[in-house]
Order: sequence, then C-alpha cells, then structure tokens
Amino acid sequence: MLEIFRYNSSNENQWDLFVPKTNNGTLFHLRSFLNYHPKNKYVDHSLMIFKKGKLFSVFPAVESFVKGNKNLVSHPGATVGSFALYDTLSISDAINLAQYLVEYAKEKAINNIRITLPPNLYQKRLSNYMEFGLFKTGFQYLKREVTSILFLEDSIESTCKKFRPSHMRAIRKSIGKGVITRQSNNIKSFYDILQKNLKIRHGVNPTHSLKELIHLFDIFPDKIKLFCAYKGEIMIAGVVTFQINSNVLLAFYISHDEDYSELRSVNALFYHIFEWAIKSNFKVFDFGIFTINGEPNMGLGRFKENFGASGIFRDTIELKIK
Repeated sequence: MLEIFRYNSSNENQWDLFVPKTNNGTLFHLRSFLNYHPKNKYVDHSLMIFKKGKLFSVFPAVESFVKGNKNLVSHPGATVGSFALYDTLSISDAINLAQYLVEYAKEKAINNIRITLPPNLYQKRLSNYMEFGLFKTGFQYLKREVTSILFLEDSIESTCKKFRPSHMRAIRKSIGKGVITRQSNNIKSFYDILQKNLKIRHGVNPTHSLKELIHLFDIFPDKIKLFCAYKGEIMIAGVVTFQINSNVLLAFYISHDEDYSELRSVNALFYHIFEWAIKSNFKVFDFGIFTINGEPNMGLGRFKENFGASGIFRDTIELKIK
C-alpha cells in the first residue's frame, strides 16, 4: 500500500538525501535546486510517496490555475521532473503509483496533471515501467521535444572520431587563431553575452536572472560550471553546464559574442568541455533541445549532429481528469 503526502519544508533534508540514491533522480529534483526561486513565485505542491512507512518516491510539482482549472504540473523552475524512483521499481508498483497519483488529484479537486519526463538516458538503469504505468492510467503526450545526446568515449581522441571533418577543422582554426578555453567564475561577463545574444536572436531574456544564476553557482559549486572561450583577455563565448547526475552532463546555456563569430570559439569550447567531462567520468553529454513546441531549429540541430550527437525525446505528458 502506498501513501501520498504533500511536501513541506521540514522534509527538505529527507527529500535531498533520497534523490541521489534513486535510479533517475537529477539535479532538478533536489529541493536545494528548486528552492532558489522566491517563495511567492510558485505554489509548491510537491509530493512524497511512502511504501510500508519508508520513502518510496518524490514528485516535484506546483499548482497552477488556468481558466478556472486547478493544475498539478512539473515544477516550472526545473527542466525535467516526474517521480524519482529506485532502480528496483516493479511494473506493479509503477501502475499503482500512477493510479494513486490520479486518485490523490481527484481528492484535491485537481483538473489536470502535466509531467515533464526526464530523457530515458538520465536513468542509471534503463526502465520504462513508470511511463507505462502513467500511459496505462490515461496520460497522453502533450508535446515531444528533441534533445541532442553525445555518447562520450574513454578518450577525447576516440570521441573526436565522431565529429564531422568540418567541425574538426573549425576547432583547429579556432585554436590556431589564439582562442583560449578554460573554466571561469566571471558569470557577469558571460551573462552579458547571453542576454545580448538572446535579445538579438529571439527577443527574450535568459531563463534565470543574473542574481538567480549567481545564486545557483554558489549553491552548487561542484555541479554547475562555466566554461569560457577568450581572445586575449576578452570573453567571447561560454557554456554553463549542469551535472544532471554522475553519468550525464547538460549544456544549460550556450552563447557567444556575434562580433567574434569567425573565430568558431564554440567549437573549441565544446572540445575542451568534452575533454573535461571524459576525465570526470561522465558518459553522456546532453546539448539540450533544438526544438520549441515540436518545431526544429534545423541549423542548431545540424551543429550538434556535427559533433556526432543524435536526438532523443524529452516528453511532456498530460492527463485531464473528468
């Protein structure tokens, strides 16, 4: 028998000790990550599920109200959500958990449940039991985005064999023109590049404010890194990476100064990041999505493919409760 309780702040330590022990828990599941948002920004409605008195799963979520409907949705402050679960999850438990979630939602007068699923490769042991349970309970796809994944080999030399020749030439050109790559703590300079680039290309601001991003670096100095490319002392490109778990490294922000585009600094920067990731024992590099609401940015997709990346789904599913 399962029991579902709503999370409260007194459970934070128990929650965060549980997540790293699970099969699919990520940085985005941690309360220490989710709590960087101002307290009044979201109405938290995260869940803790117990089996025989022991913590069995956690489910980060918030309440939202749209057109009079009460919704339970994966936390908007995180890239992915859903249940964090042990690798011993059985098919029976998965189906039961999905059913208990729906019954809980009905008891709380929730009209809609929306879950953003982590890509399967975020799991340490592959399993689709939970997705099967959710679909069997009536969930359907709301949208399917595509994220670009590169499997890292045991050495940078072996990984580079996956690159298209044009990308290897770009890397050599960049290094030959004096581009230097290294880790940096200069978040402000990178943020200026990022903000300018997003305004020019898409007319939007970054997901995080500068203050929020600095705060995240302060909370997770070992899990969030900034890699930058320089021409002399001038920062010309940067990539912010999030350590999803011990196997997966995600590029959360990628940006460069358009005035230095001819130096191909992003190519050299990714070479440096892959080299660091391999030495740090990561197995998978996630470039992030190149689709928005299912519409692909073909140029961005090709850029990632030229490193040897392939696409896998990052799905959002939904259940409308009658």
